[in-house]
Amino acid sequence: MGPLQTAIHLMSFFAPAFFLALGLALLAPVFLPAMRRGGRWVSLALNFGVGCAVLAAGLWYFGRDGKMVTYAALLLVMASAQWVIGRGWRSKS
Repeated sequence: MGPLQTAIHLMSFFAPAFFLALGLALLAPVFLPAMRRGGRWVSLALNFGVGCAVLAAGLWYFGRDGKMVTYAALLLVMASAQWVIGRGWRSKS
């Protein structure tokens, strides 16, 4: 496998983490008022890092990519990380 194919495989592997992090960063101010002050880049970077770690752990544990359990864990862990980043315990309901 050449360098271009390797790059395409890595981008495809980490794409779910990136797009979920992007969606969380863009929609967080709607649901977490504390996120309105900014911090979208921080949210994007931290969620992407957490998501990459979850995908790598799922690949290591199951021995293959694309398991629905890994994607469910990705969603739960990244949503929890966004709640912590946005200080969700302080938001007024």
